[in-house]
Amino acid sequence: MDKFQILDCTLRDGGYYTNWDFGPVIVDAYIEAVNQLPIDYIEVGYRNLPEKDYMGEFGYTPASTLEHIRRQSIRKIAVMINEKSVRVSDLPSLLGPIKGLADMVRMAVSPDNFDRAVALGREVKAMGFDVAFNLMYMSKWDQYDGLFEKMPQLNGVATILNMVDSFGSMMPDQVTATIEKLKTILDCKLGFHGHNNLQMGLANTLAAIDCGIDSVDATVLGMGRGAGNLNIELLLTTLNRQGLEVDFNVLGDLILAFRPLHEEYRWGTSLPYMISGANSIPQKEVMALVTNRVYSFNNIVRAVDNKRIHVADNAHYPLLDAPSCEEVLIIGGGQSVGAHIKAIKRYLCHHPDVAIVFATTRHAALFDDVSNKKYYVLVGNEAKRMLKTVPQENFQGCCVLPPYPRLMGTDVPTYAQSSTFELPKVSFINRYADSCTTVALQIAIELQSKRVNIVGYDGYRGQVLSDKELTLTSENRELFETFTKNVGALYSLTPSLFSALKSESIYQLI
Repeated sequence: MDKFQILDCTLRDGGYYTNWDFGPVIVDAYIEAVNQLPIDYIEVGYRNLPEKDYMGEFGYTPASTLEHIRRQSIRKIAVMINEKSVRVSDLPSLLGPIKGLADMVRMAVSPDNFDRAVALGREVKAMGFDVAFNLMYMSKWDQYDGLFEKMPQLNGVATILNMVDSFGSMMPDQVTATIEKLKTILDCKLGFHGHNNLQMGLANTLAAIDCGIDSVDATVLGMGRGAGNLNIELLLTTLNRQGLEVDFNVLGDLILAFRPLHEEYRWGTSLPYMISGANSIPQKEVMALVTNRVYSFNNIVRAVDNKRIHVADNAHYPLLDAPSCEEVLIIGGGQSVGAHIKAIKRYLCHHPDVAIVFATTRHAALFDDVSNKKYYVLVGNEAKRMLKTVPQENFQGCCVLPPYPRLMGTDVPTYAQSSTFELPKVSFINRYADSCTTVALQIAIELQSKRVNIVGYDGYRGQVLSDKELTLTSENRELFETFTKNVGALYSLTPSLFSALKSESIYQLI
């Protein structure tokens, strides 16, 4: 087996899931294990300029952090900078404090910025660091005019060019062809960093090794942005079959140290990442959908598929143009709907002109025998729920969608296609257009309602909330407060913890 280096970049690439926070116990266990495994380099984090969003320790990798790692680690150490946000004038403050602490600076480079990156790399080298160009979007390199002709500029500047399969879409034959081409024009070393969208991380890395590559990347349990990377444990186990000495007890300890993080964040490939990989859709866009716990799996798949076929949305419907209604009743998904259903239905029976707006169809079956005009909000997974709660024979009224285009695409039951409309706009707030509550409140505006009643927005009293519940609670609170400020009062007729809702009782109205 020809000699090549193995670089583990768990603390840097895995930080996309933890906001670059890794506890000292995990970090120490990681370094101790890597010291005993056939790993040559560790990339421990980013060196970033101050950002407005929170990033943890390894998003900035302070000199004190590097000093601690340097004392513990016997491996070479790399840090990464984002070329798009770093200029030559930034280098003294970014890299000056870590001279002698990091051996290599890896630069994340978009092909669009190749020329600028070469100039930056030249200055990084002058500061005494080895320079690695992590050139992204490998599967699209052929689409950048003149990129390969520019590659020789790296000679004498870059220690290594790392080919980054950013979309996880490469195949072994493509990796082989690219390496063979680069070897004819470059004097620097070559490395490969693969993503695992299509689970080709190992196959592509082995193809690169067979081509005489100088370095390959991997991470513990495949931890990395989006679908993640090649698992270091899989790479080492495979190479062990070819004669690489691996202490599997130490490797097992390393896996155990990171297993709690995997159980919490559940990175790895899935159908949305597979679609994105097959079609070179940016990981950042897909990861934002996959890690949002409000969206259902089907919502995410639809959204990614729309990106695949390059459409803003997969369907267009007529604009809602409903007759005005003096009063509406918005029905949420809280347990209070079932608890007070008799009173709610009696109120509706006594007020047949009140329009019902189902923010969710969770309780819609309870109102099958109610003749009031009905509007069903279709956001996210509501179409699937509606098929169960409102079968075709019980469907009356119309369905309402957020304005076009919808982030998560459009799903409407077949039997409701001719009775479905979309909102022209959301007028009372600039956010949360794909929220069930937003659409329900906007329907009330479209109906020119003078009074908006609400049931089933209970809130969560004395409970430990899930991430999804916390997100929805915060979102609904903002929606109610903004609506009250910009439009008018909202009246909760069942118990609610939302302070922006005026509290009344359904029983006083019957």
